[in-house]
Amino acid sequence: QVQLVESGGGLVQAGGSLRLSCASSGGTFSNYAMGWFRQAPGKEREFLAFISSSGRRTYYTDSVKGRFTISRDNAKNTVYLQMNSLKPEDTAVYYCAASYYTSYNLKEYQYWGQGTQVTVAS
Repeated sequence: QVQLVESGGGLVQAGGSLRLSCASSGGTFSNYAMGWFRQAPGKEREFLAFISSSGRRTYYTDSVKGRFTISRDNAKNTVYLQMNSLKPEDTAVYYCAASYYTSYNLKEYQYWGQGTQVTVAS
């Protein structure tokens, strides 16, 4: 059973940066593609980015392309989301998830973290 724990959220001013981490345990991390999602109050959970198991392939939704960077360190069983040029509309709970396949469809992710709150003040 894969367990995922996010960290690194917090309060930041608009234009600032945060780096989220997601530590994995209980499985072979390098077997999984990893994704980042977020959910704002009253909204559906939305896909942000994924990274392949090897780290060679990444993909971003348009709203974060050029501002967010997903990366992974398979030796540390950790995936990261570097978030720059943050906007108030980026305020949400951010989740990492693991899947056997690279996908932007949250239904294809088998394991989820508990989430970390990111709040961007204007």
